[in-house]
Amino acid sequence: MSSTMIRYLLRRIPAALLVLFVASVAVFFLLRLAPGDPAATLAGPDASNETVEAIRQQLGLDRPLVIQYLLWLGGILTGNPGESYLLHSPISELISNSLLNTLELASGALILAVVGGGIVGYIMGSSRTSWISSALGLLTSLAVAVPTYVSGVLFILIFAVVNRLLPSGGIGPGLADPAIGLQYLLMPAIVLSLPTGATLARFLSASIRQTIDEDFVQTGIAKGLRRSRLMRAHVIPNALPPVITVLGIQIGQLLGGAIIVETIFAWPGIGQLLLQSVIGRDYLLTQGLLMLAVVVFVMVQIVTDVVDAAMDPRIRLERK
Repeated sequence: MSSTMIRYLLRRIPAALLVLFVASVAVFFLLRLAPGDPAATLAGPDASNETVEAIRQQLGLDRPLVIQYLLWLGGILTGNPGESYLLHSPISELISNSLLNTLELASGALILAVVGGGIVGYIMGSSRTSWISSALGLLTSLAVAVPTYVSGVLFILIFAVVNRLLPSGGIGPGLADPAIGLQYLLMPAIVLSLPTGATLARFLSASIRQTIDEDFVQTGIAKGLRRSRLMRAHVIPNALPPVITVLGIQIGQLLGGAIIVETIFAWPGIGQLLLQSVIGRDYLLTQGLLMLAVVVFVMVQIVTDVVDAAMDPRIRLERK
């Protein structure tokens, strides 16, 4: 990595730290505005006020909010975010166990989205047959418009209930038996990848068409250069930078969509854990999961900016 790229990366760090700080404040205090009391939830509906108050003191919920925030922030910075009220286990352990499952699902969905979206976007952008582009455009619009909870139910109905080709839910043996694990992964990964892949396809198609209309490409066509060479050497490299930026945004949305997909397919990942923590008013676990999502999103955006700058040096010059 060149010194220019290193300086470009270092300029992104202060803004990223500011975003993380603001997000931590928002996550902590906004959760306290939600109705419900973790102590009352843990004590049960028939508990006395004295029992609820004793639990509040035990959990430290009777302290001023600023003190609670500073203690929580200190735990986050030292790698000890505390223990779950609900599950009575260290939060770092709960997150690490669920994170591996979510990464497996998200990685499979991302691969399908990039490969499928790239192929469809290339065909849409470079095809000389209008009906092919129109048909693929209709399919991508449908993939973006249909919510994942609808497509997920339809996939289960078609491929698990009616045809019994794939399991309807669960995680299976995973890497212990890849052949069976792939069967459990395939449906949720496809459902999760559809909106992301369709969005990438549409942006890539538009970027390819815009690049083809540029003067330097039209000059190459006028000189009789082969279309395949023009696409490979000039059109695709110049069309990719805006698509990379969209991909970075879509990765964050893909992780958000994993919450719904994990619930539909009973996939024991971060989404399932977050839903459980919200229902149980488990402040510390919910805060840890939300901050993890913010950290991942910020890191993805930084990587996206660096990749964009590496592919297009004009970005570094424009942002100096």
